[in-house]
Amino acid sequence: MICRVATRWWFLMMAMATGAGMLGAQTKRLAISVDARGQYAITAQGQVKPVLVSGVAAKVDGQWIHSSDYPRHDVQSTTAEGYWGKAQERQVTFSGLAGKPELLYRIRADDTQPWADIEVTVRNNTGRAFEVQGLRAVESAAEGVAVPGAPSADRVLSDSFSEDRPAMQLRDLGNWKHQMHLAVGSQLIYNRETHASLFLGALSSEHFLTILRLHMAGTSGAPRIARYEVDSTGTTEMELENSLEHSPAVDRVELSLPIAPGLQISSEPLAISTGIDYHQQLETYGSLIHKLHHARVDAPPLMGWWSWTAFYFGLNEAAALTNATWEAEHLKRFGYDIFHIDEGYQYARGEYTTPDAALFPHGLTPLEYKVRGLGLTPGIWTAPFEISQRSAVFQQHPEWLVKNAQGHPIHAGDVVDGKDQLYVLDTTNPGAQEYLRTTYRKLVREWGIHYIKMDFMDDSAIEGYYYKPHTTAMEAQRIGLGIIREAVGDDVFLDKDGSAMLNPVGYVDYGRISQDTGHSFDASREAAPGIAARYYMNRNYFVSDPDAFTVSTQRITDQTWHEGRAALTLDEARVSMALAAVSGGMFEIGDNLPSLQKSEDRVALLGNRDLIDMVRLGKASIPIDLLSYTDADRQPSLFYLKESDRQSVLTVFNWTEQPRKHAVRLADIGLTGGPYTVTEVLSDKALDAASGSLELEQPPHSVLVLKIVDNRLPGTPPEITMDCNDSGSSGDNLSFAAHDAPEHPATAYRWDFGDGVETDGSHAHHAWTEPGDYDVSVTAKGLDDRDSRRSCRVHVSGHLPTKFMPARNQRYEPN
Repeated sequence: MICRVATRWWFLMMAMATGAGMLGAQTKRLAISVDARGQYAITAQGQVKPVLVSGVAAKVDGQWIHSSDYPRHDVQSTTAEGYWGKAQERQVTFSGLAGKPELLYRIRADDTQPWADIEVTVRNNTGRAFEVQGLRAVESAAEGVAVPGAPSADRVLSDSFSEDRPAMQLRDLGNWKHQMHLAVGSQLIYNRETHASLFLGALSSEHFLTILRLHMAGTSGAPRIARYEVDSTGTTEMELENSLEHSPAVDRVELSLPIAPGLQISSEPLAISTGIDYHQQLETYGSLIHKLHHARVDAPPLMGWWSWTAFYFGLNEAAALTNATWEAEHLKRFGYDIFHIDEGYQYARGEYTTPDAALFPHGLTPLEYKVRGLGLTPGIWTAPFEISQRSAVFQQHPEWLVKNAQGHPIHAGDVVDGKDQLYVLDTTNPGAQEYLRTTYRKLVREWGIHYIKMDFMDDSAIEGYYYKPHTTAMEAQRIGLGIIREAVGDDVFLDKDGSAMLNPVGYVDYGRISQDTGHSFDASREAAPGIAARYYMNRNYFVSDPDAFTVSTQRITDQTWHEGRAALTLDEARVSMALAAVSGGMFEIGDNLPSLQKSEDRVALLGNRDLIDMVRLGKASIPIDLLSYTDADRQPSLFYLKESDRQSVLTVFNWTEQPRKHAVRLADIGLTGGPYTVTEVLSDKALDAASGSLELEQPPHSVLVLKIVDNRLPGTPPEITMDCNDSGSSGDNLSFAAHDAPEHPATAYRWDFGDGVETDGSHAHHAWTEPGDYDVSVTAKGLDDRDSRRSCRVHVSGHLPTKFMPARNQRYEPN
């Protein structure tokens, strides 16, 4: 097959909205209109038919009230300030329904971008209190969703929780489950014939989870959309596939928020876009999330080892130290310096500072001390809001748990195989809040942990009765995350594992984007769609965590998930590692490291310079066939990364059980110069690109990582700038930073402070202990083995005082 990439240009131009009784409102990109029934329509320029025509609704006192139920509506038009700048706004208010509140929506279409956004509000003008269970921003009938092209050519990207319950899905429109395409957070419909797409995505999760339901009819060969709904609501619907699956009905609490007379409640804002470049839609959405939520995206792409897939629940003190020593001796020189102990070290979920003495008889503090002595950075796993039946919290403080209507703690699953029942911490309870502060402070201040994983926030996001009345699951989770972030400080890295994707943004530095991996090719194949579909989240939401890769022949025979059937072949090991590299995020190996000792070819993979450079650059490879993959490929297989003006990397996977051939024209991926040198970096084989096309043949379960170098352009050093404090006093902790240019990036930085102290990283702090003038330099390493150096002079004045001055002393008080 020929792989072609659509030209990256902004979307279809706007056209006048048409139809009887329509109030037209044009923008340069999209048009919004309101018809005689109060429905809104969104039309792209160049099209007569709207891509979306919809009413709104609200669930009040257990019953849905639809905008079409109201006898009258009022439309107000204005120019407003939108997310990108000036926007055309319509506010539509529905009223006159006896005994029911006013229902209104505000919709805006941006003047310069092909985006609209909508928010729905229920206003209590009834004179009595009522309760709201959900707010619906999209309620569209079959004919109201019209992506240009034959529906049989549509594909749907339905985002979800970050792991596998329910899985993030890439499906043909006719390949539905339970008569719908169900999504959390965002959904994208793309037509492979016309390249037109419709994207909808939540812009916040302050109170509600955003659930999207694309209801289907027809047959798999001739599918049609029956209706479309997008709700701001509680989490219970989704948790029925998660932690509440086996819970009694009394524990399945529907969110219901009271609204007193004169008050109102609004949905989470929903962004809507239509066009012919879905990659641009996803990337624009990601950049807006970054801006709105002050995302923490400056953390380095951590490299290291984790224990989970190496030992699962079986890691003990001696095995941990053996692996730490092996990592320090064999891998630290390549940049692997995180030593991450995953679940199993603790006595119970909810007691993360109480080690299991059967596995760690001396506790974790002495071990982590030794780990730091090896030059490694300790990391630890937690599930911050889960409390197991065996834990001291459950046994001594049941009042700290989320309750059902009868006042009993809500049962929310078990650890594994029905063992050790789980409950959920009420983060609004003062005692529970202090438990969180104490736990996470101890991990950092006593154990010396610098990286903390936070897991199972999907399972623990449940609706219920909180200490603070009428708190939603999304609110409670954000309250807890805020407490943890304050407790650990800004310098500790937080990594969110299982969760809704949007809710932790702004609190965490890293974020899981895929299902669990493991020692099997199937695990890599199942994780790949999430890594592909969420590529735009990297350094927009957080730094991506693609889960660990595995390269050894290790088998875990006493576990049922992804394990025990057969050892990874060398090709499958390469797939696992390359899949982590294309994420542009974290890079953790999940093998028992001594098992690699006699596998020189697999150890060599861990030091592969080109894969490590992909990670150090911190850019996600773009899945160019994200929604255009062929039926033969089964899922996205082609990932492209422009590393610099001179160098690119094309990664091609074969996820199938058959040999595959791909013909990739270099011009189709934007490479129109040349001549090009193409090298497969895992085998160091040269490929012929003289014809302007790469003819690729791959066996099953394999990957090609192709470095493409434009020989017209000379190798250039990184282009960097330097932020420098030019003066300070002895003992001052001064800050420094280096920045590169995307066209000529750096892969590593080394600082020399002129007093014998050196350190690594793009950001650094240093204190001089003697006055004087110091020459500070930073050396940046680039892709072409060429360095750049910048320097500055820092004048340091004064001496550190040595006298006893009790009046100056201040008692330290923890926050």
